[in-house]
Amino acid sequence: MFQTIFSAATTDTAISLGSTLLTIAISFILGVAISLTYMKTGSKNTYSQSFSITLVLVPTLIAIIILMIGSNVARAFSLAGAFSIIRFRSSPGDPKDISYVLFALAAGLSCGVGFYQYAMLFTGVLCLLMFSLSAFNFGAKNSCRKLLKITIPEDMNYEGAFDDILKNFTTDYTLAKVKTTGLGSLYELVYNITMNKEMSQKEFLDALRCRNGNLNITLSMCADSAE
Repeated sequence: MFQTIFSAATTDTAISLGSTLLTIAISFILGVAISLTYMKTGSKNTYSQSFSITLVLVPTLIAIIILMIGSNVARAFSLAGAFSIIRFRSSPGDPKDISYVLFALAAGLSCGVGFYQYAMLFTGVLCLLMFSLSAFNFGAKNSCRKLLKITIPEDMNYEGAFDDILKNFTTDYTLAKVKTTGLGSLYELVYNITMNKEMSQKEFLDALRCRNGNLNITLSMCADSAE
């Protein structure tokens, strides 16, 4: 019985050169389609060239790995052991980028097992969905949270010092952080704010400058959290 199991585990599935080239070609084309979708649906300032190239290569690499493993269980365990010694120490990226990596992995797996029609079908459907979500700006916020940093002298009480100005020029604000700067001679207040669209940013900054003695003020264009 053990000999039967071992022989079944080590049996190689014959792979023709034609099917291998077809798998590589289709997986590469799907990778290009996924990468183009990623570039076209994202902001020009947010995507990187290296990640775009990675999306092109991932389906092909996964398809080749699946082809090499085939139905050989022993080879699959050997590959798993080899990959277990690889450690990726990069920090978690954008959730959208992670979803594209999974997208590319799924396309490569489908091509590797020979389901070319299904691979092309779900790749086309998902790319179309991504374009549709991007065109409708799905999930975008109506208002942009901004990061406001105000420097004040150490003898100024920062509690409620700018509340009247913030209430006048913003629709929502939160004091996120207070820290000392300038060797302890100054305070830096960090606010998360949502600007009132009817108010002028210049007038807002001018009002803050008059209150803090014309010390440093920084207003970011968009922010989700204090840095």
